[in-house]
Amino acid sequence: MDDQPSSRSVAVRSGPVRTIGLHVNGEHRDIECDPRTTLLDALRDHIGLTGSKKGCDRGQCGACTVLVDDRRVVSCLMLAVSAQNHRITTIEGIDQVPSGSTLQKAFIDHDGFQCGFCTPGQICSAVGMLDEAKHGWPSAATADVAEPHDVVLDDEEIRERLSGNICRCGAYVNIVAAVRSATDEGAAGEVSS
Repeated sequence: MDDQPSSRSVAVRSGPVRTIGLHVNGEHRDIECDPRTTLLDALRDHIGLTGSKKGCDRGQCGACTVLVDDRRVVSCLMLAVSAQNHRITTIEGIDQVPSGSTLQKAFIDHDGFQCGFCTPGQICSAVGMLDEAKHGWPSAATADVAEPHDVVLDDEEIRERLSGNICRCGAYVNIVAAVRSATDEGAAGEVSS
């Protein structure tokens, strides 16, 4: 017998292609894709919005975070077909969202990035986090989750609320400073429910 591995070709079956409509950064986009396509792959490969990064492709790093109806979503875990009839905001359109431009400027001013790979997800997550805080949503750092309360975005609260976004360069101190600065400039500050 020959010890060489066989060179059989394997046919890869692709699934059925469907047309889906996505509302991305204020524009309606129709794309044709397999219904199993993730929102991340639809944004990057079918629409050409490459700001959202494919880091782990398992929902663990947060590099692909976008906003869907103003809520944070790791787009590698959401199917594109599930995002139909919802407003999707990527880093390319984050300046259209309240606090988006403020956070972008704060990340630059406070050097809240090194390689920049995680930055789009960090900024989208921070925008979503500010909205959650504005509405009084508790976090794991919140002392009493049962009572409506004012959310004070101190360093501990910001770190906890952004803990789903990993920075492999370790720029966390500057990321927290950037978010704190944005809250001090009126993006959220000390907000009440």
